[in-house]
Amino acid sequence: MKDIAVLISIYRNDNLDDLKECINSLYNQSFKDFDIFVQEDGPVDKNIDIFLTEELYSKRISYLGKRESNIGFDFSLNELLEITFKKGYKFFVRMDADDIAMSERIEQQFKFMDKHPNVDVVGTFIEEFSTEISFSKKLSYPLSHQDMRNFFKRRVPLAHVTAFFRKTFFDKAGFYETDGHLNNGDTLLWMKGFNNGCNFANINYIGVKVRVSKEFFERRGGLKKAYCDFRNRIEVINTLNYSPLTIFFAIGSSLIILLPRRLKKLAYLYLRK
Repeated sequence: MKDIAVLISIYRNDNLDDLKECINSLYNQSFKDFDIFVQEDGPVDKNIDIFLTEELYSKRISYLGKRESNIGFDFSLNELLEITFKKGYKFFVRMDADDIAMSERIEQQFKFMDKHPNVDVVGTFIEEFSTEISFSKKLSYPLSHQDMRNFFKRRVPLAHVTAFFRKTFFDKAGFYETDGHLNNGDTLLWMKGFNNGCNFANINYIGVKVRVSKEFFERRGGLKKAYCDFRNRIEVINTLNYSPLTIFFAIGSSLIILLPRRLKKLAYLYLRK
């Protein structure tokens, strides 16, 4: 019985070539003692479904769930967590369908968890890149639990796509929130983790290359997105008892979301470290 399950949610906008690159980056890991679980969140491209069905038939992936309607990313992850919990897995690795895991990502994180049994979730640094536009950027995060909690006053302290969870994280914090947060499930999950005694860490290592598309900045815009982000930041501030002054970070982030695409891209490139 393997201890590690990799969780991937697929939806209609995912691209077959990107997905293949993602899956192959998992097949090429230096540490191979893990299983891959995939959930199709509603109808997906026919070629993606064929590819995943063939991978399941060949036993290169361990599970493929198919749903007739798109319910949501966080709902899909909760489904996969419930399935893998029942199967007895002890660790859970997040991966997005269009990103690339560095070859030692799982090995590095598993070794860290083995050496630090008190840590409930560990992330890594990321490198954002694009094959469509001229864009490349390394994003680093604080390493220690306390520094991560302080960093959370401004923005999330752990890149969700790099998360390597111990089962104890979900035992303490519960699963993803699925109601009305507009793709901010990780923000609320980290909030619940800090609020319920989970121990956080990051590794000084680029574990995942995160793909940035032309639509990346458009998806991060709009009044509804700005409102949801602001509302969730206020919830984080109140729940974790941050200073009321941190509301200015929330206001600034929401205003950036409302900027025109070109200005928003500049702010993202030069203000986000």
